[in-house]
Amino acid sequence: MAEVINERQLHRHRTRAGLNIGDGSTIDLLRYVAWLVLIRHAPAPEPEGDPYEVLKERARARNLALSQAGRDIGELPAVVNPERKARAADDFRFFCEAYFPTAFYLPWSPDHFKVIAKIERAVRSGGLFAHAMPRGSGKSTLTTAAAVWAMLFGWSPFVSLIAASADRARSLLDNIKTWFETNQLLLDDFPEAIFPIRKLGRITNRQQGQT
Repeated sequence: MAEVINERQLHRHRTRAGLNIGDGSTIDLLRYVAWLVLIRHAPAPEPEGDPYEVLKERARARNLALSQAGRDIGELPAVVNPERKARAADDFRFFCEAYFPTAFYLPWSPDHFKVIAKIERAVRSGGLFAHAMPRGSGKSTLTTAAAVWAMLFGWSPFVSLIAASADRARSLLDNIKTWFETNQLLLDDFPEAIFPIRKLGRITNRQQGQT
């Protein structure tokens, strides 16, 4: 038979139970077993202090644990295609074609090439320029992609995308949110930026303390 209790445990039990389980030299096995059963099923001691405050503290601790679990996003995934990402850092046209193939699926025109070159200079070196193109030529999409390019590669610490009206500005911002939340190519190559955003689940409070 295997050992079920050692000498040290037995000594602790005798010290705790005293004469409830025997005299100073012997132990009554039946009384000892009965004492163990009572100890095993004894109700937990009531915590000190106001019961309502104790309950609030337990709820606070539980909510804190759940909140911390929700903010822990784990390890960042590895970059899927480092070569593609490195090329896109210096080539805005390639960035558009590689990461937004459903938005930039038509051939570029000479005017597009001029605008792309100006966007690259303005984003990387600073400066202002205005461009006018026919309706439907992709001005808004190109400008929005430029803002994303600047953000993901850190070309500017602050990026402002300004529209003609508040509604139009919200629409452009929604486009960026949709790209960040649904574009698998962005997640593949920019996990340091996109993965934490995906883990927010559109609950902005989670960003505080996200780890």
